[in-house]
Amino acid sequence: GRVEHGRKEMTKRFTYNSFGSANYYLHTTICEQSHHIAFKMASGKSHMKADTMNSEFVIFFGTSPFEANFGPTNMAPKITESLVKRNFKFAVVDPRLSKTASKAWKWISPKPGADAAIALGMIRWIIENERYDAAFLGAPNKDAAAANHETSVTDATYLVRTDEMKYLTPEDAGLEVPLDDKGNPIASRVVLTDGVPALSAQAAKGDLLVNAKVNGIAVKSAFQLLSERAAEKSIEEYADYAGVSADDIIELAAEFTSHGKKAVADMYRGAVQHTNGYYNGQAIITLNALIGNLDWKGGLTTGGGHWHEDGSKAGAPFAKANLIAVPGGFSAFGIHVNLESATYEKSTLFAGYPATRPWYPFTNELYQPVIPNAAAGYPYQGKILLTQMGTPILAAPAGQAQIEILRDSTKIPLYIACDVVIGETSMYADYIVPDLTYMERWGHEHTTPDVVTKQSKARQPMVAALTDIVTVDGEEMPIGLEALLISIGKKLGLPGFGTDGLGEGWNFDRPEQYYLAMAANLAFGDKEDGSETLAPATEEEMAIFRAARSHLPTSVFDEEKWRKAVPANLWASVVTLLNKGGRFEPASKAYSGDKMAHKFAGQWNLFVEKVAQGKNSISGKNFDGLPRVEPVTDAAGNAVQNEGDLHLITYKEVTGGQSRTHGAYWLQTMLPENFVLLNSVDARRLGLKTGDTVALTSNSLPTGQFELGDGRTYRVTGKVKVIEGLRPGVVAVSWSYGHWAYGSNDVVVDGKVVKGDKRRSTGTVTNALLTIDPVVGDVCLTDPIGGSASFYDTFVTINKI
Repeated sequence: GRVEHGRKEMTKRFTYNSFGSANYYLHTTICEQSHHIAFKMASGKSHMKADTMNSEFVIFFGTSPFEANFGPTNMAPKITESLVKRNFKFAVVDPRLSKTASKAWKWISPKPGADAAIALGMIRWIIENERYDAAFLGAPNKDAAAANHETSVTDATYLVRTDEMKYLTPEDAGLEVPLDDKGNPIASRVVLTDGVPALSAQAAKGDLLVNAKVNGIAVKSAFQLLSERAAEKSIEEYADYAGVSADDIIELAAEFTSHGKKAVADMYRGAVQHTNGYYNGQAIITLNALIGNLDWKGGLTTGGGHWHEDGSKAGAPFAKANLIAVPGGFSAFGIHVNLESATYEKSTLFAGYPATRPWYPFTNELYQPVIPNAAAGYPYQGKILLTQMGTPILAAPAGQAQIEILRDSTKIPLYIACDVVIGETSMYADYIVPDLTYMERWGHEHTTPDVVTKQSKARQPMVAALTDIVTVDGEEMPIGLEALLISIGKKLGLPGFGTDGLGEGWNFDRPEQYYLAMAANLAFGDKEDGSETLAPATEEEMAIFRAARSHLPTSVFDEEKWRKAVPANLWASVVTLLNKGGRFEPASKAYSGDKMAHKFAGQWNLFVEKVAQGKNSISGKNFDGLPRVEPVTDAAGNAVQNEGDLHLITYKEVTGGQSRTHGAYWLQTMLPENFVLLNSVDARRLGLKTGDTVALTSNSLPTGQFELGDGRTYRVTGKVKVIEGLRPGVVAVSWSYGHWAYGSNDVVVDGKVVKGDKRRSTGTVTNALLTIDPVVGDVCLTDPIGGSASFYDTFVTINKI
């Protein structure tokens, strides 16, 4: 589920180092993981955003910050302010006229999944018209970049062997590898400088367009490879593939390259939740490298970051070895059951192609295949499943295929759910442990890179827990995830709990002990000498601290126990942190002249050698190290032939951030149900009008319904709403509606019937229609590189009821 930092580290610690299992997974491939993997492969960083407070032009590919993304609280005010007060404008590439698109300088409505075609068309125009930043791209090392007033470099001039599609090494080129002061080799690629081979670490500049032989080996520069890739289609062909006009692509490219460093190509979920999502993301973010906007004010930023609650900085009161790992603990053993972050060819399971099930060497937090793989027994069977506010049956594409797995105790013998409700997945659990809501629990959340100043947040219990109070080894605490894990840890005698559980002299008997240890690290800061330690709370501030928590029971707030959970000399500084809800860098620290104060200062790769050397575990074919236009494919890389009349997409209303939002009645009153959105062209063709009820079907769900296993049947139906702001041929249905559990149905608890509230079941959810991979048979289509679940690659048929 959506576990946040603080809780995430605690639960990972339990799984990896106390229990010794490798199997801990977040929901990210359901959300936008291929976006993160595209950034990570290109830069080593998993997330970057536009500095919209100073940008002059931004292209939002497949995202609407006025409704979703990290937008409504962080991005939307900055974008609005910039629109009103500065020379700022933006374009939106999205099949749907979103709230953001309605304010755009230009809205381009492509076929879903065709984002790479638009980006590569732009790249072709930019290169052909020499609108790229040649000085930035031509700098092969940090010293050369600094001479151009740049902080980052690219691999644009690095030579790639075209026979093996990997970087040419100095040894390949017959060049002597330089050594540092300690006699260690200095990492270096090979470039051509005015046609002569040179080491990237020493060259003052490199040639951008290279197609040559070095020491008898055919090579091309990364920039040459990108140029050739973009030239594989004409702009008109790219436009035809995407279903847009060539003039739109040219106009986007021209505008994008007319603002110096103050233009950004941004993207999120819409562009990447496809089987080609990684390549879409790679193509889009490459636009940023071409204009060299990294680290520039108004350009692309990694954000302000945060102080390190995890103890990873020298001098931290609670060291990472005790807080993130476990004193005397285990190391996570074995490959992941979902086959993430592992190379099939290097494993003991390698038996030629195809593999029994797909492997995913480049991604992590791979959500959708966890339960199916564990049930199938490949790479091994799962015996115990524990979910925390996670609902793959509802939230994963074709998640209903997992219902029978969870109902069959021979496949998953024990299922424990920790949740605030009996939901669409936890309804099949053997045990449900009540969890705490956001107002009742601790957390140390991070923030989006859109926030350009450093900050660390400290969530704390605001109200007494609504769950029962239990006694664990003599300590009273609310039932919740923390109580569950402490109980299991102590019952099984696992390392990391009880006496010295957080290091010598620091016990782990209560939930707040873990979170206060993190708070102590934040209060201390990142400087080893303690110079960043927050000022101690004054007597007045201590009085405020106590008064603000005076309504809480001692099972939640006991000042003496809290005080003893941190070093005595830091307690008053921890109170300062807690009183403020975190620590926050002043806005004056955001910039350093014309640059971001917090810099990426790294290397950006146009060509990704790691991906180019990787292979599809089903087909045995290599992946591509360059962005490319690719159709919808199955796990073997075969094009998927989707039958159906309309291309289905989903989106988020501003009131519907995730599956739990529909239970918030004060939000629900504004939009009590969702609709099946159709363009008027399609509505006329199908003889439909606003208010008509329709049934939706697809290849993977030809009946449009499925059995819940409790005597009920869910049918995918909805009310039509005819609009103009949607690409013809596309049908859109918003997410967060259509529950069949989550308090919408009657349940029996301890022999008593708890009545459901039908307000919670309004609207429809279309995830069950989404395409099951024909090669795998029990998991949705998935991006083989980025791991994203395919939400936008299915065609459906609509019939009036």
